[in-house]
Amino acid sequence: MNEPPVLRIAPADLESLLGTLEVNFVALTECLVSTGYSLELGGVNAPGMHYNLVGNGRAIVDNLDPIPLMPHTLIVVPAKSLFRIEVEGSNGFSGLLSINGRTPNRSPDAVRKVTAGSGEPSLVLVCGYFHATYGACADLFGGLTEPIFEQFRPEDQVDTKLQAAVAELMTQEIGSGAMSAALLKQVIVLLLRRSLVSMNAWVEHFSILSDPLVARAFAAMAMRPGDDHSLHSLAHLACLSRSAFVARFTSVVGKPPMQVLRELRLRQAMHQLKASGLGIEVIGRNAGYASRSSFIKAFRKTYGMDPSEVRRSVPARE
Repeated sequence: MNEPPVLRIAPADLESLLGTLEVNFVALTECLVSTGYSLELGGVNAPGMHYNLVGNGRAIVDNLDPIPLMPHTLIVVPAKSLFRIEVEGSNGFSGLLSINGRTPNRSPDAVRKVTAGSGEPSLVLVCGYFHATYGACADLFGGLTEPIFEQFRPEDQVDTKLQAAVAELMTQEIGSGAMSAALLKQVIVLLLRRSLVSMNAWVEHFSILSDPLVARAFAAMAMRPGDDHSLHSLAHLACLSRSAFVARFTSVVGKPPMQVLRELRLRQAMHQLKASGLGIEVIGRNAGYASRSSFIKAFRKTYGMDPSEVRRSVPARE
């Protein structure tokens, strides 16, 4: 019996979601492993993206089946997973280097370089840890419970972007962390593009992308939070009944749709309060609130302060 085709998210909906994607950089590690050695990383409370730059070997995630490593192999692992890199020698393995990701007082704006073995490394990987969210509300990798992997090509230039992220952090210049996060975001976008054409079904493991109907409604909310959205209009957009929409949305995103909409609206308002000279009443209307009082009440409940306090804390423009 033929397997049913994987239901893919529409390109237009994915484009809208990518417009709201935020990447917060956690850590970046350069891993070098010599023949006959293995290197284990673990304990990082964030998803990991591991990209093999040079050499051949294998990777093992949480004692699952080994994943072959060759140049341009990319592996994404869930938060807190153990990730082991191995290069077997003629006599097996000479040693294991284990690195705990919960190193205290570690600055994210720095590259950690770890080496297992001596001599010329047989494997060189860049391992980035990060949080990726849509509109600061829904975690892209929130539903990831097992690793996903994909083989890229040299012309995709994933290695160039990750090496640039390493170089940025090594300069220790102002904004190097932000630049590295932006470069990691480019890699994530390449990965999501691949999800539209990949023969693998790993796209199902990405929280919102696992349900294209929910993704369509979420994309509309995230791109235009101030529109006159309602449960009825969002369910209609998703081609579902109200009850089915609420159940599926809550299961995929982890929060009810109207709670997410409120978070998206207030996040937009916070951004406009800090970055624009618009009046508070206008900002409230832009966020979908019918009155100034209802906007201030919702804002105060979420942030513990009035919008006017945020406005006063912003340095005056010259």
